[in-house]
Amino acid sequence: MISAALIADKAQSLKGFCIETRRDFHRNPEVGMQEERTARLAAQHLEKLGLDIRTGVGGTGVSGVLQGARPGRTIAIRADMDALPIQDQKTCDYASRRAGVMHACGHDGHTAMLMATASLLTDLRDSLCGNVQFIFQPAEEGPGGARAMIDDGVLLDPKVDACLGLHLQTDLLVGRIGIRYGTISAASDSIEISIRGQAGPGAGPHEAVDAIAVAAQAIVALQTIVSREISPVEPAVVSVGTVRGGYRGNVIADEVFMTGTVRTLQADTRSMMPQRIERIIRGVTGAMRASYDLKYSFGYPSALNDTAITALAESAAKEILGQDQVEHLPAPTMGAEDFAYFAEAVPASFLRLGARNEAKGIIYPGHNPKFDFDEDAMPTGVSVLSLAAIKYLLER
Repeated sequence: MISAALIADKAQSLKGFCIETRRDFHRNPEVGMQEERTARLAAQHLEKLGLDIRTGVGGTGVSGVLQGARPGRTIAIRADMDALPIQDQKTCDYASRRAGVMHACGHDGHTAMLMATASLLTDLRDSLCGNVQFIFQPAEEGPGGARAMIDDGVLLDPKVDACLGLHLQTDLLVGRIGIRYGTISAASDSIEISIRGQAGPGAGPHEAVDAIAVAAQAIVALQTIVSREISPVEPAVVSVGTVRGGYRGNVIADEVFMTGTVRTLQADTRSMMPQRIERIIRGVTGAMRASYDLKYSFGYPSALNDTAITALAESAAKEILGQDQVEHLPAPTMGAEDFAYFAEAVPASFLRLGARNEAKGIIYPGHNPKFDFDEDAMPTGVSVLSLAAIKYLLER
């Protein structure tokens, strides 16, 4: 009989492995589609466990299949491996050794936890009915490794029937699991805008068409899409993140290049955003004697948690942690997550794993140069993922 207590004990016994492995990855971060070392270590670990492995899946992705003692369904568990191009500002002994690159979003922990989960479930192979596929995915932070791995057949042979994933969260207290049914994250699209005017002397603006002034008006006008064209109870975001243009302080700029992000939850709202943005850019530039180019690129879709798989994951979390430690998240995040592609392909659930600990100074959000997480969270993640996978396979 596989009990929650047994799983929790086994996960706790793997805490040292999780910490050592995570810190090694943290010292040696690799950005998307360059996770050669990380992927190699994950593959070597799966190989030592005797699993059927594939490398180079969708780029630098790795997958391993654990076959249970008896036939049955297949559930996948996914972790992302990539770091971010951010300078680590922590002073701990496991701070990044690579200039300008760090694990600022917990993917080092995700990878370590999935390796530990593979160890735990392999130890219980004789009690399993069906298969567990362990998916180590590249490039979640971009350009998007989930789609590449799926296109490369990661959900086939054996055919995957369901998928689980999680993300460390420093806005959720350590030891807690966040559950949400339905939409869990936003769709993420990108915009590139070129504004073209006419250069001239700063002392004679009437002789020029000021691309910077036009761009400023365009940025302000774009904010009216969310504030005046979308229902106030429907979340949406239009943010311009970079603005580049100009030569020097006394010259009117003839061109400005801007990039930004668009986040939406509803499919119909998302489909209308390119037209809304272009209408405003066209109107502003036309009124101010400038011209423009606009490139709108659709990115990750919104992630949707399947009701049945999420209920199973919630049940596992409550068995491991107790009901009081499982929190129903009130709203989706406007952040994006390419786990959404797995959730489009098979019934799936994506959990939030609490990792905040103010007493340890662990308070910084993801993508912050001082980001860290409480490593006490990792056995919790391993135990919940393991028990959820077991419960799924035992349901047949």
